Amino acid sequence: MSLATVVGPTGSGKSALALCLAQQYGGEIVNCDSLQLYRGFDIGTAKTPPGERRGVPHHMFDVLAPQESYSAGEYAREARKAIAEIAGRGRLPIVVGGTGFYLRALLEGLPVLPGRDEPLRERLLERERLRQGRLHRLLSRLEPAAAARIHANDVQKTMRALEVRLLTRQSLPPPAEAHSLEGYKVIKLGLDPDRAALQQRLEDRTRAMFAYGLLEEVRGLLAARATGNEKPFEALGYKQALLHLRGALTLKQAVESTIIETRQYAKRQRTWFQRDPDIRWLSGFGDDPQIIAEAIQSNINALRGA
Repeated sequence: MSLATVVGPTGSGKSALALCLAQQYGGEIVNCDSLQLYRGFDIGTAKTPPGERRGVPHHMFDVLAPQESYSAGEYAREARKAIAEIAGRGRLPIVVGGTGFYLRALLEGLPVLPGRDEPLRERLLERERLRQGRLHRLLSRLEPAAAARIHANDVQKTMRALEVRLLTRQSLPPPAEAHSLEGYKVIKLGLDPDRAALQQRLEDRTRAMFAYGLLEEVRGLLAARATGNEKPFEALGYKQALLHLRGALTLKQAVESTIIETRQYAKRQRTWFQRDPDIRWLSGFGDDPQIIAEAIQSNINALRGA
């Protein structure tokens, strides 16, 4: 059985390419974007609207309420179930998204770790609220190797690493204890468009999101009893929209902040995926007909055997 993945930085056209591959090979799409798991967070995550999915089944979208949290391990378990069901129907699973750690958990597995400890998490979050960056500094003292793999601004991953360290009172388990996904020939495609072109596309997309509904979407989420403290409100665009609605940023400041941070995020995504020697890189956007043709032609024999 074959399994295809489409990865790359935000804005590179992963969803567009995945839809074309799904139509070409009888595939179904499995989400690998941590924010697209959440219901109601559509515009800021560039989620493909149901009416534009061309009849292709989509899985692991809109499965969480804003108040729910989700780990990479939980994602991997549920995504593996979806993949097995798709393959069992004789269809091609196509995993699409830019959350590299989730993809790694799905394909390579994660060591067995303790579950959440909500009181501990609340205490850790309170420390972070008192002084930003405090959790990452603590992790750097306790687990320097783990801290080096986590961006200093990624509070969720930092907190999870600390939670495991404090609960087990041991060093974090090595990746060797993980169990890889078995039984699939994995074909990895990566999109690598020109950097200047990507930056312009990200700027245009950000301005369009704010102009055509992001603020209204956030207002709707708050009206539906979200507090703004939920995890998805930490996402690019949503946190700036929330700050604007609360008077902390002008609209211009919110848009410019989102553009800058989105560019930085895209750079981090490139760096993450470029470490994988098995990815076959395509030098363009996923909605470019030439790139689509190249992706289909270069993988036609492998995918035909799905």
